[in-house]
Amino acid sequence: MEARARDRRGFFREAMERLLREVAARAEQRVAPRRYFRPPGAADEIAFLASCTRCGDCLPVCPVSAIIKAPPSAGLAAGTPMIDPAIQACIVCADMPCARACETGALVPPAGGWDEVHMGVLELDTGRCITFQGVSCGVCARACPVGERALVMDEGGRPVLRPEGCVGCGVCVTACVTTPSSLKLSLGS
Repeated sequence: MEARARDRRGFFREAMERLLREVAARAEQRVAPRRYFRPPGAADEIAFLASCTRCGDCLPVCPVSAIIKAPPSAGLAAGTPMIDPAIQACIVCADMPCARACETGALVPPAGGWDEVHMGVLELDTGRCITFQGVSCGVCARACPVGERALVMDEGGRPVLRPEGCVGCGVCVTACVTTPSSLKLSLGS
């Protein structure tokens, strides 16, 4: 009898924890939806907004000035560091100087390094990509700082995306020779 009561309590505890996680996730989407590409090592959006002091310490250490401040129109996110891959993509620095410069915990270099970073989700428009029309290219794959873990060329010379290895930096998007780019970077969930 006592074991059944423990099992029942455990069941209800687990159900309540799942419910609370779901409620928290939905509240986060309403209160602070992720609308900006964040530098590598960014906490989830609510924790990021709560811990970022808007000090700007991460901006000057970026070797390509990819990190900019969110505009005043960004509401709660105004002044926080963001990356606009259409202006300047993150180049996947080996040591993540931006995350190391952050003293508040808004940016933290992940223990697994770049293997744990997913700033965005990459998509390929095969109708726009010239390799699908028989033109040899491969600029995107050669430009990718992550390499074959994220983007390879198949036997026919066409790009093949590997989402599990892509960090979402945007280098391939800006390197693409088509206008607009055949590759698109979007915010993940």
